[in-house]
Amino acid sequence: MNMQRLTTASPEFRQQLARLRAWDDASDAQVLQRVRDILADVRIRGDAAVIDYTNRFDRLGVTAMRELEIPTARLQAALQKIPDAERAALMFAAERVRGYHEHQKATSWTYTEADGTVLGQQVTPLDRVGLYVPGGKAAYPSSVLMNAVPARVAGVGELIMVVPTPDGVVNDLVLAAAAIAGVDRVFAIGGAQAVAALAYGTATVPPVDKIVGPGNIYVATAKRLVFGTVGIDMIAGPSEILIVCDGQSDPDWIAMDLFAQAEHDEDAQSILVSPDAAFLAQVTRSIERLLPGMERAAIIEKSLSARGALIEVRDLAEAVEVINWIAPEHLELSVADPDALLPGIRHAGAIFMGRYTAEAVGDYCAGPNHVLPTARTARFSSPLGVYDFQKRSSLIHCSAQGATTLGVTAARLARGEGLTAHARSAEYRISKRTKP
Repeated sequence: MNMQRLTTASPEFRQQLARLRAWDDASDAQVLQRVRDILADVRIRGDAAVIDYTNRFDRLGVTAMRELEIPTARLQAALQKIPDAERAALMFAAERVRGYHEHQKATSWTYTEADGTVLGQQVTPLDRVGLYVPGGKAAYPSSVLMNAVPARVAGVGELIMVVPTPDGVVNDLVLAAAAIAGVDRVFAIGGAQAVAALAYGTATVPPVDKIVGPGNIYVATAKRLVFGTVGIDMIAGPSEILIVCDGQSDPDWIAMDLFAQAEHDEDAQSILVSPDAAFLAQVTRSIERLLPGMERAAIIEKSLSARGALIEVRDLAEAVEVINWIAPEHLELSVADPDALLPGIRHAGAIFMGRYTAEAVGDYCAGPNHVLPTARTARFSSPLGVYDFQKRSSLIHCSAQGATTLGVTAARLARGEGLTAHARSAEYRISKRTKP
């Protein structure tokens, strides 16, 4: 396998790194038009359009939307049906995710100024949220927990989950996770038609305020197009990891961490950064030795060959510079003193500190959310959290004295902008003793 080898000592390093990181997430014209058509059709025909697309794309034969709603009793049945060890693992993960996100919950606040004017912020949860969960043969119960649990912690009133069931395949782990997380309603629909149903509402599927959760290019394109009608979490690109090593970690551990990211799909990106050239060579040998034994070896090999890299830096300080330019979704600091590097790191979705902290535990049960910014968007965005399911309203309660103090300034600025009605509205409330 030919994994790219880069060095910061090369004058071409920045250009090489830019090419390595380049990712075009724009939908092609055909996909974009197809999604536009589906959204418009669902908006007009509602349930009938959702049924038609579901029968066509998921190879089903339903005639009514009630056949596509999975009753809550079925969720509870799935929870009891799965093996005890899997049920215990789901419940353990859910409790850890819940416990972490409880710390994120914001509360309303106010303060009173000297003149009696009260200012503040009221925090309220969203009324209804839609959760998109990939379905079929793939099982993503972790996605259910990571999206639904923070919403519940935030106090969201109703959670509507959609999950496709191609050929009628229903995954019990996904349904069990929905039961544990407290999802209210589940529909066996997916693709752009599911996003449309959540965004616009149908006779059966209630419209939501925000849509969260991963999906394929059709789902991502649909989420992008309905944004504004509803909120969305993010438009995610391929998953990625950046590992920084000081040369003292077990090379087999690091090779497997690279594999763990690469096995997602061929477009996933795994990058290792180290000042130790000999260690990079050791990891290369570990990759070559361990790869044949992996179940998804073909996917891993293609991912590492096309988008993976081993980067040699001068020292760990320069590694931090590389981190901040890449702004990785996942960052592993497999070094003796990760805390020493932390103050310099400005851009990363999730930071896994120390040799014993595998990124994989963050995907499932560490507690922090695994829905993270990709494709350098960690420069300006954050992991999914309770704050994504809450909104804030400003509070302004003027006292008579405050109306006068603020009114004089507001009127002056309003007249400067030529907005006379604004000025007079403020001036009406100014005490007669201080009117200009």
